[in-house]
Amino acid sequence: MEVPVFHQIAMKPEVREHLRHVYTNNEVVCEVGMDEAERAFEALLSCLSHPPLFTCVRASTHLHTLQDIQHRLQQHVTQISAHEGSGFPVAIHTHPQLPDVLLLPVHGPRCVDLLGSEVIVGAQCGNAVLRGAHVFSPGVLSTPKFLKSGDVVSVWSDIEGKCTRGAKEFHCKKVFVGNGVSQVDRSEIFCSDGPVKGLAIRMTEPLYQSLSFDGVLTDELFLQNLPSVVVGHVLGAHPGERILDMCAAPGGKTTHIAALMKNQGTVVALEKIRSKMEKIIQNAKSLKLDCIQAYCCNSVHAVTSDPAQGNGADGPPYPEESFDRILLDAPCSGLGQRPNMTYSWSLKEVCSYQPLQRKLFTTAVRLLKKGGVLVYSTCTVTLAENEEQVSWALKTFPCLTLQPQVPHLGSEGLPGAGLSHDRRRLLQRFRPELVWGRASQSNSPETHDQLANNDTIGFFIAKFIKR
Repeated sequence: MEVPVFHQIAMKPEVREHLRHVYTNNEVVCEVGMDEAERAFEALLSCLSHPPLFTCVRASTHLHTLQDIQHRLQQHVTQISAHEGSGFPVAIHTHPQLPDVLLLPVHGPRCVDLLGSEVIVGAQCGNAVLRGAHVFSPGVLSTPKFLKSGDVVSVWSDIEGKCTRGAKEFHCKKVFVGNGVSQVDRSEIFCSDGPVKGLAIRMTEPLYQSLSFDGVLTDELFLQNLPSVVVGHVLGAHPGERILDMCAAPGGKTTHIAALMKNQGTVVALEKIRSKMEKIIQNAKSLKLDCIQAYCCNSVHAVTSDPAQGNGADGPPYPEESFDRILLDAPCSGLGQRPNMTYSWSLKEVCSYQPLQRKLFTTAVRLLKKGGVLVYSTCTVTLAENEEQVSWALKTFPCLTLQPQVPHLGSEGLPGAGLSHDRRRLLQRFRPELVWGRASQSNSPETHDQLANNDTIGFFIAKFIKR
């Protein structure tokens, strides 16, 4: 029995309606018509619950050539395919416009037959399985009463958060993510001796087949969504400059900026949660980047106009106009993340980020040198956190001017925030819904390139210069 796999992301009705208005507002309808606007919105809801068609990894080209890293990764994938007999695709593509990116095709959704024995996992675990992960014990919510190591099971994701941990049956809404083999008995998963760890289900027939990068070439590769890599190139940092990454955890963009600077200069990374700040340090060490200075700090308070507070040599707060370039990858509602089978936030939570983003943006403008570059980005798809923030910034800070972005792989900004078409063309919005459902099996390089650039997470980038 095969299972239907094309479902839309589950979300609260008021959030769905709020998002629908983004894609069907009057300006959008005037440009493309209501039918096309509605089609794009429905496609967005569908594609958000599925992974992109390519896994993007950033190569440490400050340490090795892209070709050498590609060769070592190719060897690793070939060994896995031979060892597991999975027939895993071994084609690893370089990106024609990003000299530090490797792309691996994701195969799916595949035809996988349902089994009678079911394991239920949490939504976050289910999302990870769709990206190539196996199931680890903390993610398991329910198993059959007599589950034993070696049992073959179907894995389902609880997308409403209604499954009680330790349940023997579950009959609420769930989504199938593939089949696997249990590595432990039920008693080991739901033991009473404290938190459980370790591999619980090894996925043998995932709905989407892609490589797991856990422990793979850790000093040479960084798993990163393609738009997040684009951000580093758009910022355009040069060796010897002083750069600020305001909301830096877990450090993917921070380390990319440092690598593009050839580890020459200073990259200050701020993160208000200490454990996340320590993760930045860990990633910098793993990638052999010692020009990164990480501090535990709420970036809203990272600037001072009081000379008595020092010159920032020992960390924040910093004097005004301290940095050549600033990246504000702002906290956001995350509505562009993929795959995400369920989105549980309320409309109030979705709309709560705009004031914080503006406080951070104001700090960034104060910290930026005259002639400096500020890049603002989010991984969400709302107008309020993207185009409306750009419109607000241009009105609030006359010293700022929008700049062209290189590379520009995404689409222009959406209508609806009062920006002129010329200004919207300077923005970069990644819109996976525009290619959703397009055939992905073509061997044409042009098709591969187009899908890789567009079948991504939802993402937004704006680049400013301070006159």
